[in-house]
Formats: sequence, structure tokens, C-alpha cells
Amino acid sequence: MSNEVGEVRHSKKNMASYGFGNFTNEFVAMAFGTYAFYFYERELGLNPIIVMIGFFIYAIYNAINDPIVGYLTNRPFKFTKKWGRRFPWILIGGVPFVISYLFIFTPPSLDQWLLFGWLVFATCLFDTFASVFWVNFSSLFPDKFRSVKERRTATGLQIPIGLVGIALGAILPPIVVKFGIPSTYVIQSGIVIIVGLIAIGLAIPGLRDDQDAVDRYLETHKTREKGPSFFKSLGTALKQKSFVAFIVSYTLYRTLVQSMTASVPFVVDTLLEWPATASIPIFAGFLVGALVSTPIWVKAAHKTNNNKKIMVLCGLLMGVFTIPLIFLEDLVGIIIAMVVWGLSIGGYWAMIAPILADVVDESVVTQKRRQEGVFAGFQQFFGRLAIFFQATSFALAHVFTGLVADPYSASAKFGVHIHLAVVPMICILVGTFVFWRYYDLTPDRVAENQKKIIELNL
Repeated sequence: MSNEVGEVRHSKKNMASYGFGNFTNEFVAMAFGTYAFYFYERELGLNPIIVMIGFFIYAIYNAINDPIVGYLTNRPFKFTKKWGRRFPWILIGGVPFVISYLFIFTPPSLDQWLLFGWLVFATCLFDTFASVFWVNFSSLFPDKFRSVKERRTATGLQIPIGLVGIALGAILPPIVVKFGIPSTYVIQSGIVIIVGLIAIGLAIPGLRDDQDAVDRYLETHKTREKGPSFFKSLGTALKQKSFVAFIVSYTLYRTLVQSMTASVPFVVDTLLEWPATASIPIFAGFLVGALVSTPIWVKAAHKTNNNKKIMVLCGLLMGVFTIPLIFLEDLVGIIIAMVVWGLSIGGYWAMIAPILADVVDESVVTQKRRQEGVFAGFQQFFGRLAIFFQATSFALAHVFTGLVADPYSASAKFGVHIHLAVVPMICILVGTFVFWRYYDLTPDRVAENQKKIIELNL
């Protein structure tokens, strides 16, 4: 590794290829997050409380699965020397992750409790592979891209590519989905699988580990004592103030994203009473705002050299820009509101990977070992709690506002506004305050940590 802290070691082509891993995750996650809850509640008629319990079990499994995967894959294997630390696991998880999406929309029975069992089975299977893929993909980032400049540059490329994944995940499924016809969800599953597998193929060059990093890891691993246990690793991470501040804000941010994404079919069906294709311009509005703003936010981060400042500003703007969605019930107004809202989420999203990488660097300096997989697993552990918060708010809102009995009543529409805007607004503002108050990695500390990592040869 070079001794230049600010060096950019990888080509933009390689960074863009890495970004297609982000495309894959965002594409499949968008399709899943938009339709899974709606499919089981409205299309298959499963009681919303039962759906909530199914998603709660999925969230618990998800939360446990992620850090365990991170911990177990954060050590050398027989194939590490030849194939790398992260690359084999990304492929082992990525391909079945995409294919298993089909199982969610192909339940074998319409019996309520068999449907419940299938929901739990299919989502947990889907998540098992998703965890292996995403934990190792995100763990690769701080090890592959070492300097602050390179991390921001890589993020500036991968975020737009990820946004294209979100765009296609939002646009392609509703082209074939027809409300009231469950079989159309199987067709959209096939489309998602084809596009997802193509994206993984495009990502392969950028997902390969740097051989010098692999060799250095194997060499230093030989001379170090056995790593800490899983629970000790968790305890150490939770003692790191910067990590706790990041993880609280990230969890509440994921709740916002999960809730707003899953709300769109209900917005289209209940608030607007339009066919599924109306979700396309709604998602397109948000994506236009995000695509336009992301390069600007990345440039601002370079200029200020302060990731925290950009994330706090974007978090506050997201909370403020969510307010109109509490009241709007016309398609044009919602689209305009989503464009404005997208202007803020682009910057927040662009800062997540660089900030977590800074947190990992601090851990490397204090613990004298690299544990990217552990931190990525813990990130997913807490971030997946958003699934539980989303499912709970949906179920309670739908039950208490009578959406199941009359999905087009005034009270049912109010329930949709609650999980579309009220809950997300509160979550992002609270999360942003916690991050602003307790995240303590200044630009000077970040630079000092990177210098120490070079000295430690880690």
C-alpha cells in the first residue's frame, strides 16, 4: 500500500464496476421493499397483524444473521490466498440472493397459516443469501478504497449506479404488476432475477480484492493471536462512540426508506385509486432529485472535507421535505414533493459508506486488527430493525384506521399518510439529532487514523 494518505489507487472504471454490486442490492431491495408487504396483505388477504408477525420474525432472523455472517467470514479460508477475502463470498451469496427473490411471490397455498409459514421461510431464505452478499460487499469498501478522497470518489460513482438500480427496481415491476392479479407478481420476479444476474456479472471486476491487501492480511493474521469472540466484538463495537452514533442514525434512516418505499403501492391504490403503473412517476420523481443532487453533495463533501456536516444537513432537509407528504393526495403534488425530497436523500446516502469506513478506521487503530466484516454485520443487524418498525407501523395503522375493511375511506387514507410521512419524518429528525450530538470523528481525527493505519501496515 502507498504511503500517500490521499492517493487514489483504482480507476474510475473499476469503481464503477464495484458500483454494480450496489446496483444489485438496491434493485432487488427496492422491488422487495415495495411489494412484499402489499402482496401478502392485499393480494393474498393475509391479516395485517399476521403479516406484521411474519415480518417481525424475518427482522429478528435478519438482525441475528447479519453480524454472525460478518463474524464468520472475517477470517481466512483455504481459498482466501487465491480468490480473495471478500470476492468468493460476494458471489456465493449474490447469485442465490437474486434467484431466491422468486420464492417470496410463489407461495404454494392460500391457507392463512401456511401463507404465514411460507412468508417466514421465503424471507429468511432470501435474507440468508442477502447477508452473505451485502456484508462482504460493504466490508470490501474500506479495505479496497483507503483514502478519504478515493472513498468519496468511489461513492460518487457507485451512488448514481445504485440509483439506476433503484430506478429499475421501481419502474420494471409495476409495468407487469396488476393489482388484484397475484400471478403478475411472479412475472415481475422473473424480470428482477434476469436484471440482477446481469448486474452481478458487470460487478465482478470491481468486486475482486486487491492482492496486496489479501497478502498483507494473511501475513499479519499469522502473527496475531486469535481474534475476540463474537460477543466481545459486539461489546467492543458498542463502546465506540462514533459507531453507536452512526448506527442509531442509520437504523432510523433505514426505517424512513423502508416505510416510504413500502407505502407507495398503498399510496397508488388507496390515496390515488390508480393502477400500479402510477407508482412509476412517483419513484421517478424521487430518483430525479437524487440523481441531480448526489454529484453536488459529493463535491460539497470534497470542498468542506467534513462528512458529518453533509450528513447532518441532508438529514435535516429530509425531515423538512417529508412534511408535504402528510397532506398531499394528488399525483402531481406527490411527484413534485418526491423530487424535492430526493434532493436531500442523495447526499445522505452518499455519506453512509465513507462515514462507516471512517468508523472502521478508528476501530483498526484502537484494536490493531481489521474487522470490516464485523462492523458491516453489526450495521446490518441494527439497520434491519427498520423492517420491524415498518411492519409494525403498517399493521397498526391499517388495523386502527380500518384499511382492511374499507381501503378507500378517509380514515384509511389517513393511515397511509402516517406510515408514508409522519413516522419517517420523526425517525430521520431523531436520528440526525443523535448523529449530530454524539458522532465525534472530526476531519483531523480521520486523517490521523489513516496515517496510523499506514504505520501499522494494516
